[in-house]
Amino acid sequence: AAGRTWMEPAALLHSGLIRLPLFGIIEQELPARTNASAPTSPALTRDALHTKMEQLEEQLLSKILTLQKERQAASSDRSQQQHDIEKELNSLQNRVTELEHGPPSYNPPDAFKVTIPVQNNYMYARMKKTLPELYAFTICMWLKSKASGGLGTPFSYSVPGQANEIVLLEWGTNPLELLINDKVAQLPLSLKDKAWHHICVAWTTRDGKWAAYQDGEQRGASENLASWHAIKPQGVIILGQEQDTLGGRFDATQAFVGEITQFGIWDHMLAPAEILAMANCTSHLQGNVIQWDDQVVEVFGGAGKASFAVCEERMKA
Repeated sequence: AAGRTWMEPAALLHSGLIRLPLFGIIEQELPARTNASAPTSPALTRDALHTKMEQLEEQLLSKILTLQKERQAASSDRSQQQHDIEKELNSLQNRVTELEHGPPSYNPPDAFKVTIPVQNNYMYARMKKTLPELYAFTICMWLKSKASGGLGTPFSYSVPGQANEIVLLEWGTNPLELLINDKVAQLPLSLKDKAWHHICVAWTTRDGKWAAYQDGEQRGASENLASWHAIKPQGVIILGQEQDTLGGRFDATQAFVGEITQFGIWDHMLAPAEILAMANCTSHLQGNVIQWDDQVVEVFGGAGKASFAVCEERMKA
């Protein structure tokens, strides 16, 4: 109503407009005048009552302030809370696995694979390392797709302001594509037979030259892909999901389903002979920027790690 102003809870308390019940007794107005011959106990009672009410007022104010702080905390960043919960769940899941089977012993530390068993928007692996500024690169990995449709996204690299800094993606009926700074090259690779394949994509900013390899053989090459662009540093590398924002907002229809191992990144275009040697298991070349190492790869959302040596597996086949 006009002429009325809203008062803070603390101000209401100290103004005397709020009265608190004390042990079931409502404070009543005491007589303004007392008989001089009357005993002094009513005055003592009134002082004790006021003291008790002040204590209760302080307690109520403390409760109000506590509730305000709790409300502010509840409205904090939801995505950070979700990330923390997810990390804790994965930690618990890994701990349960250790208790059941003993701690994983990857020896050497690259003798493992990442498994993403179901197509969804929350299973993935994340590299703890990031990239420096790059003017050329080679990215290689072994992968085994279990998808019935498109391959999905084996890896993506996102930076602030550009979600598609580097992406390898096969979505729906579209062919496999390499995206650099949102520029696109179609790759003539065939990876849908549910078998292990070694793949590499190499690129240089000079004229935007690129090449794509499958099982050691060059399957495609061209130029004018993001010519003279520098790969931006300090981004996020995700295996198994395509990033629509930095490190998140995944789309289940673009997710990779299957297994990945020996993911590595170099800061130059590898020679065809080096790529062939890795695919033939006659060389065990590790990336000079990103290496496949158990301590560098985190899994989330139910994705798993397991001991695995791809070259030994291929010899058994």
